[in-house]
Parts: sequence; structure tokens; C-alpha cells
Amino acid sequence: MPIPATGAPEGAQQLQGYVFRPSDLAVGQRLPGISGFMRIRNGADFLEPTIRSHIGHFDEIVALYNQCTDDTEAILLRLQREYGPQRLRVVHYVDRVHPPGSEGHRHTPAGSPNSLVNYYNAALAATRCRIATKLDDDHLAIDAALAEVTRALRGLPALDAMWCFSGLNLMRGPQGELGIYAATPVSGSGDIGFFPVRPDTHFVHDRRFERFQRAGLPRRFVGFLYWHLKYLKAELGFGNYELDANPDSRYARRRRALAANARPLLPLRELPQRLAPAWWQPLAACVDAKKRLTLERDAAVAATFPDADALAALRRTSDARWVEAALAPRPAATVSPARAAPQGTSGPL
Repeated sequence: MPIPATGAPEGAQQLQGYVFRPSDLAVGQRLPGISGFMRIRNGADFLEPTIRSHIGHFDEIVALYNQCTDDTEAILLRLQREYGPQRLRVVHYVDRVHPPGSEGHRHTPAGSPNSLVNYYNAALAATRCRIATKLDDDHLAIDAALAEVTRALRGLPALDAMWCFSGLNLMRGPQGELGIYAATPVSGSGDIGFFPVRPDTHFVHDRRFERFQRAGLPRRFVGFLYWHLKYLKAELGFGNYELDANPDSRYARRRRALAANARPLLPLRELPQRLAPAWWQPLAACVDAKKRLTLERDAAVAATFPDADALAALRRTSDARWVEAALAPRPAATVSPARAAPQGTSGPL
């Protein structure tokens, strides 16, 4: 680990006052394999099934946590004792980090220990493998698809593109039924994927959030590799954005929109039609690589999820042990009765 963390390897290492430099990525010293890196704030809801469903596919997972008031630290340390610090390395990023969308984030430079960008780059710099990917604490692996992609990555002499992947946004209805969040059914539109770690692949500042700089790497869509559990969390996953202090945040607006429009739930069987492209979208994709990737992603839904409902698809595609852990009762928000979603257009990405 090139970053100056302190503490016992078998416990949570401490990182304070760190400022990222591209040289910290230590590209020439990296090992063959795949690293997943996590940045966690109060992720206890789904942290354990996320790590357990992914760790067998990666050579290591690096987990940085910050400002946690739940059981995140205890879960991480217990799993690190089980898997060993070479497979799961836990680091406490001590400095306060401003959340995305906040005024603090907007005005804090990327080179500050309080910057979300610096925090993300610290997590990336703590990895040791030549290929890396961002892993959120609410991603449940789609097992066979992830195995196929990671096996293909290991068979390459070198990775010369960003292998992008996506997930479906799960949400519960008023009776606890599982469905897809109709307003934003798909998570990931070219912003998350496996990439070769180079000095110019890291995060940069955007006034809204952190933004990954892929340094000219072409993007390739490789499939649906996870279920996104954010909207199954308490507060629908908005609890870490400090919205009371940032009422004009884009995330505050999203939360208000959810409350105002009753958060419609979409049955999985209706999703391919929901994502059917408008007539002009294939034309736009001819000149826009990101739109082309989005069309490929949306077209893959029907083949990937032929199931009648989300619960059947979840149980078919993910390890039963981690599915049951993810579905265990918890104080999560539910949605009001579904309203009809407009057909023939794709939702916000």
C-alpha cells in the first residue's frame, strides 16, 4: 500500500491528513489481478452480503470507511479476520469528508483531505492490482456473469479499455413486494467498470460529485453484474448526504421528487418495454459513444432477466446465502402503490 496508513494490519489501519498524488498509484509495482475498492459511510445494511458475494471474484477488496455511526467498522473487522488482511484490507479514513452535492464538496479542492475526490483516490491508491473497479456497499453480485467477466479479464495480456457494467435498482412496494424503481430502473451508464490502473486514471472534482477520469480509455459494456440495493436502505439510501444542511443539493431534490410522485414500482417483466429506445436514439448513438453504450445496456435487459418478477430473478442470479442476508428484515422505506410508468422511453440515467 503506497499510502501512509498506520495501525496493526489485522485491525483497522488509520489514514489522516493524506493528500493524493498520481504517483501514489505505484503503477510499476502493481501485481496481476483485480482489486475492488470501497468507500463506505454507514453501510451496515448490505455491507456483509456485498463483500461476501464479490470477494471470491476479486484478488483483494480494499475498504475505506469514514464518519460511520453504525456497525460498519465491526462488520469490516470481523470479515477481515475471516478472510485475512491480504484479501480484505480495512482502512479508517479519519478526516471529515464532505458528501456529494453539498456546499462543502462544491467549494473544497480535490487535493484536500476533506474532499470526496481525495477520499476516492485514497481508496484507489490503496489497491495493489493492475486492474481495479469501484465497489459500493449496496451491490449484490450477479454471480455467473461476474465470474465470466473476471475470468475473461484474467485471460487478457493487457486491458486497453474500461469494461463497464450495470445493475438494476431494486425497491419495495407497500406490501413489501420487490420490484424495479421505475423512475431510474438501471444503475450505471458508463461510470463504473473495470479499468487498468495508470497514472492518469483517477478521480477529479466536479462541483456535483467526484468524476472518474478514464484518460481516453474506450468504454465497452460487458453486462449486468450486480443488483443495486440502495433503495432498500432506510431513508431510501439518502441518509449520508446531509440533506438537512444542504436543502438545495441535487440529492435533496431527488428525495423530494420521490416523495411527491409516490415512487412508482415497475414489475421486472415490463422493464424491456420501458427501456425500448425512441426512434431518434439509435441515430444519436451513431455519433455518441456513451449513448451507444446505453443502448447496448438497455437492449441486454431482456436476455439477462427473462424472469417474470424481480424476486425470482434475484434468487436465480445471486448466491442464495447472500440473497437471504440482503432480504433479511430491516427498517427500510417502502413505496406507495405503483402508478403507470410511461412506455417507450428510457428513464433518467
